[in-house]
Amino acid sequence: MKCPYCDHKDTKVIDSREMDEGRIVRRRRECEKCQARFSTKEKIEILKLIVVKRDGQREEYTKNKIIKSLGIATNKRLDSDDLDILISSVEAEIFAKGKNMIEAKEIGRIILERLKSIDEVSYLRYASVFKSFGSGRRFAKELERIDK
Repeated sequence: MKCPYCDHKDTKVIDSREMDEGRIVRRRRECEKCQARFSTKEKIEILKLIVVKRDGQREEYTKNKIIKSLGIATNKRLDSDDLDILISSVEAEIFAKGKNMIEAKEIGRIILERLKSIDEVSYLRYASVFKSFGSGRRFAKELERIDK
């Protein structure tokens, strides 16, 4: 790992800690040349995952789509750290399936499951798009279902 201060190629790990239930490893490093200290984070990266959309089209998985949709649904209701943890847990479940293909509706189901336990308003916002609520009645039924 290169030092971000002097670009020296040799740094040593001083401390390692797991974060986000072991899905992220935070390492404290020190440059052997200038003795500057800095932190790095390692996390699982999902590679070559294909998402099958409702209309049958296939596209490569992109984390940015989840970030964007959750950003809209949560709309400042979750801080960035909580949002990062939510996204990491969704990706971890997707990755744990061990498949190279997943349906978009399965990703949506995983997100809904997580949101329901974190923030009900965000859950309803996401569900209204994911489940295509066409009327206020469907929205009210979903709200009733949550209350039970």
